[in-house]
Amino acid sequence: MMGKTHALSGALLWLGAMPLLSQDRLLGEHALHLDAKQLLAGAVVCAGAALLPDVDHHNGRIANTFGPITNVFCKYVGKISGGHRHATHSLLFAAGMGWAMDWLATNYVYGWWAALFVIVGFGLRGVGLDFEGKEPQSAIADCVLAAIAVYLMHDLDMTFVGFAVFLGCVAHVIGDCLTPRGCPVLWPIPWRMEVPVIPRTDGKVERWVVAPLLSLGVAILAVRSVLGDVGARWLTKG
Repeated sequence: MMGKTHALSGALLWLGAMPLLSQDRLLGEHALHLDAKQLLAGAVVCAGAALLPDVDHHNGRIANTFGPITNVFCKYVGKISGGHRHATHSLLFAAGMGWAMDWLATNYVYGWWAALFVIVGFGLRGVGLDFEGKEPQSAIADCVLAAIAVYLMHDLDMTFVGFAVFLGCVAHVIGDCLTPRGCPVLWPIPWRMEVPVIPRTDGKVERWVVAPLLSLGVAILAVRSVLGDVGARWLTKG
């Protein structure tokens, strides 16, 4: 699937999973109780993380996000990982990225903020906040928007970021499994999961059915999350 579709799927999976993951009776002390700001911040992070598996693509949305820096980096990752849709399109990669964010938060807080800046930049560009085809203007604009977004997050409790990154990568893998070629979900086991209900990447089904439905779902769940938080705070004050 295309970058925008992946980003929307990440945001949708995050917003859709939160009601379940906030249930104390299911998760006990591990339940996530997030306010509207945290939910929306998590959605942006998850949207950005939903692009991370394409770090193996030399000309994908990630490769073009921050100009030559990400372009060269993605070329080398692609060579090391075995090419597009190999090692980075797996549950192992998703778990590794989530763990890496948690590790950075514990050991290198400035590295964690830098990684968050990059992921948020991916998410904003993924949902279409860029000047596609216009470089370096688009890369500069994305850096500015990502910096503003991360600054707005600086006073939030962001301990959920590792999980958001994991969930975003999983959303990407699920999406690509719905297209021809599928993904090696259990890499390094070479078996590929493929349920090609989307016949062609960037085809009519993705452009006119999948992407609009994902956009609608994200909008509905985001509004529901905000209104639910406002209602909860109103009841608490009452």
